[in-house]
Amino acid sequence: MITALSYTCIGIGIFFWFWGTFPLVGDRSVLFKLHTLSVADTLGSMLIMVGLLLPKVPSEWPLLILGIITLAIWNTVLGYVLAYGSSSGGNQS
Repeated sequence: MITALSYTCIGIGIFFWFWGTFPLVGDRSVLFKLHTLSVADTLGSMLIMVGLLLPKVPSEWPLLILGIITLAIWNTVLGYVLAYGSSSGGNQS
């Protein structure tokens, strides 16, 4: 049962990875594309980490949980930095 749930989480995570790449070929703005890609990538990566966490022994949980927290913080901060850098446009005097 846990193995099936683990594979389901990993499969949904891989689906999110591919789903986030489809807006890249659209006509929307670069920031919309970046936001969609980063959110889908973060959710997909976190689901894959949860899928890896489920069947593992408890001694490996702290490292995988640290990986999940790091993914959430890193991708959020990186998105803000990229949005701020693109909004200033380099036209500061």
